[in-house]
Amino acid sequence: MKLLNTALEGVYILEPRVFEDARGYFFESFSQRDFDALLQPVLGRSVAFVQDNESASVYGVVRGLHFQKPPFAQAKLVRCVSGRVLDVAVDIRRDSPTFGQWTSVELTGENHRMCFIDKGFAHGFAVLSQHAVFQYKCDEYYHPEAEGGIALDDLALAIDWQLPRAEMILSAKDQKHPLLNDLEAIF
Repeated sequence: MKLLNTALEGVYILEPRVFEDARGYFFESFSQRDFDALLQPVLGRSVAFVQDNESASVYGVVRGLHFQKPPFAQAKLVRCVSGRVLDVAVDIRRDSPTFGQWTSVELTGENHRMCFIDKGFAHGFAVLSQHAVFQYKCDEYYHPEAEGGIALDDLALAIDWQLPRAEMILSAKDQKHPLLNDLEAIF
């Protein structure tokens, strides 16, 4: 597995070794040993995942921007099993030199890339294909009382979701998130 940096410290792309032949392909989608060998040196700690989630969505669905507040903050390892998504992470750590900045990566069922998003980031994704299956590992259990979010159309962030706004499909909850500057200091 290969580790690639993004513009934000705490968000990393992982590229697995994929073995392909006439039958199809094979790769290890997760190995705690390999994950630790790659991420522990840059994070300064080990990450143990406790919950796996999966969603299926159609073109235009945008989920996010979500996070959990401490003490239940989550680090995530995400991947697109089938289809194509734009995965986005926003730095919400007030004391970070990159506070309010975002990075994105295209995750597809074909490129097999994964994205690690550390605690202190809001996360979301936009479905760019007709259908997508998205999986994510979390290092903390879901706690509804700790959930938070940021408006995905916050002009101060100016995120390019690679979708026309009129084609975005949002949950009722995701339509009501506050702007980043209206959030209390969380991290």
